[in-house]
Amino acid sequence: MRKELHYDWHWFWDTGTGEVGNLGAHNVDEARWVIGQRWAARTAISIAGRVGMDDDGQTPNTQITFFDYEPAPLIYEVRGLRRRRNLRAGDHYWGTKFGMVVHCEGGYFAGGRGGGWAYDNNRKKIKQFPGDGGIDHQANFIRAMRGRKVSDLRADILEGHVTATLCHMANISYRVGRNEPPANIAQAIAGNSVLTEAFERCLTHLKANEVDIRAEPLTIGPALTFDPVSERFVGQFSDWANMYVRRNYREPFVVPDKV
Repeated sequence: MRKELHYDWHWFWDTGTGEVGNLGAHNVDEARWVIGQRWAARTAISIAGRVGMDDDGQTPNTQITFFDYEPAPLIYEVRGLRRRRNLRAGDHYWGTKFGMVVHCEGGYFAGGRGGGWAYDNNRKKIKQFPGDGGIDHQANFIRAMRGRKVSDLRADILEGHVTATLCHMANISYRVGRNEPPANIAQAIAGNSVLTEAFERCLTHLKANEVDIRAEPLTIGPALTFDPVSERFVGQFSDWANMYVRRNYREPFVVPDKV
């Protein structure tokens, strides 16, 4: 029996969704609130791989996903490796190791549930914002359950469903993708400057960890188009992508069509 079984289940498709569906769900949720998007993005594309590790895990430990929200896109990045090889410290982006960075015309915010800072474009601190780390979430849920009032909830269950949908879209793009050398991936996303910048940042990170991506290539998934009404993929590659929307259940462990 694996020593870390109670956590390692995240890294297998039968039981988990990888980091994007684990801690990533919290970051994607917060970022979606910030940009005011109530529904799943129309399109998602993922570049990912499980690299630099000698284990039996299946889900990516390195991942970039681009959600094409307008007017501001949402990008989620997974860093399962350290800042560089033989260093215990994790990677960081614009002053934060875990959380979100919201870029605006006059500056940016870096932080998360535990609070954060607003900076100007010269990276000078402007204002600090405290956070509670989400400590009241469980208490609020219990109060709502006891009171039997949906109105008592801080957020409707639909919010969690939409965020979970985005995480699944990211993984599905990866799972129907194919391994490609970096030059081919760069060419495929050349028209997207934001995604290109994220990919270059990812390559720098992998190089710092001495990952040979010729031996451990990354996978680029297709830009999948999603219909938020039917909650199905449409257009090119949709036949393959929709195979992952619902699993083949084994009786009696079945999720009914209507819950």
